[in-house]
Amino acid sequence: MKSKFIIFALCSLLFIQAKAQELLNYPLDTVNGEEVYRYQVEKSIGLYRVGVNFNVPQSEIIRLNPQLRERGLHYGEILLIPTHRPVVIQTQAQVVETVITETKVLPAPAPKDTIAQKDTVVATPDTVVVADSVAVAPYTRRVMELALMLPFESQQTKRSGNAERMMEVYQGALLALRDMQNDSTLYRLRVYDSERSERRVLALCDSTELDSVQAIMGLVYPIQIERMAAWCAAHQVPLLLPFSDDIDLSSHPQVLQFNSTDEQEADSLCAWIKQQGDSIHCVFVEVRDADLSSSVRTLRKRMNAHGISYSALPLRDLLNDSAAYALDSEKENLIILHSDRYQQARVVLPHIASLRKVGHKVRIVSQYAWQKENIELPQVYTSVFTADANREAYDAIWSQAYVSEHVSENPRYDLLGYDLMRALVAWLNGEKTTNGLQSNIRWEQVNNGGWQNACVKVIAY
Repeated sequence: MKSKFIIFALCSLLFIQAKAQELLNYPLDTVNGEEVYRYQVEKSIGLYRVGVNFNVPQSEIIRLNPQLRERGLHYGEILLIPTHRPVVIQTQAQVVETVITETKVLPAPAPKDTIAQKDTVVATPDTVVVADSVAVAPYTRRVMELALMLPFESQQTKRSGNAERMMEVYQGALLALRDMQNDSTLYRLRVYDSERSERRVLALCDSTELDSVQAIMGLVYPIQIERMAAWCAAHQVPLLLPFSDDIDLSSHPQVLQFNSTDEQEADSLCAWIKQQGDSIHCVFVEVRDADLSSSVRTLRKRMNAHGISYSALPLRDLLNDSAAYALDSEKENLIILHSDRYQQARVVLPHIASLRKVGHKVRIVSQYAWQKENIELPQVYTSVFTADANREAYDAIWSQAYVSEHVSENPRYDLLGYDLMRALVAWLNGEKTTNGLQSNIRWEQVNNGGWQNACVKVIAY
């Protein structure tokens, strides 16, 4: 009997130690002078079990989370749990390093000489708080709190290449905040793994997690964007979208859309074609209207509106290598493909290349992402990546901060994060134009609603 009691006591001690260690892994914060854990509610857990796990009365949890009185506990929402430990008040600024997943630590950019202290806050995979500022008296600092929401896929066993790109956006955004720091501003960045879950966004909107946030950058999937855009409109918080290009900006006044629309790209191409005068002959690869991509349909409509003539080349003739009759032997033939997706258009590319080999002057209209496909054809395309700045100094800072090489892609996602974070801070400061390392950004309002990046250029080679 005694041995059984000893075994039970040892097991209980191990359980208590394990639970204490688990609590140490939750992020800490200070709310109204009280130290709290930030806990994300797990599946199939109730308020009673949360109280037991943290050794805190349910009444204390409800005190810090009054929304629980009205609607109860929701999976995925963030709860504030008191630690009942004294709070150490910092008298100078901090630099906070971040943990984006439970296993991968991202170093913060190297601090400038004027930074006085350096502490580390460990956060959950879904919520990371970053502060980067110079050491000045607290009463002289302006605090700017921002949020980044991207699909980092931190909860998945195997992460996709897209998750690595999102990580680079995040790292570039950190470098931007470091470069913008000054004697009067403290930047705080909250980072959330949005994955593909609408539930995550709903939980954030229903909680008090974002109440102090002044601007948000990120979100990829339309169903998430619609929900967050509605929250931003209600709270007068700008939402900068780095990838989406099909949002109805007229009904979302707080949205800043970086990518260009089909209409913008089409008008830019039309302006470039008209500048070429009579030296260009436009040829559409013709298929059924239902098979045309939306961007190609838009381009054809805008060419009609701009009075630009073109001829049609049936797809079957191109595939049968009998397309020469549709070309102009004296001009450069700009062939406009039936799709802007590489996987669909790649079938016809060898046939277009064969026309060039027999002496015809041929270019294609393509997408910027096709550059990495090593297409053996000159291309003409529109792009929002308009800047051509010297990046040597930036690359040196990157290597020093992250001790790794960035992914060499076009576009470079670290530069995207860097330029957009600077543009978002500039917007909060009342500036609608930003010159970046990869992108120059100029915001123009759409029908008294949201804002569209108007910087688009044509790249031809």
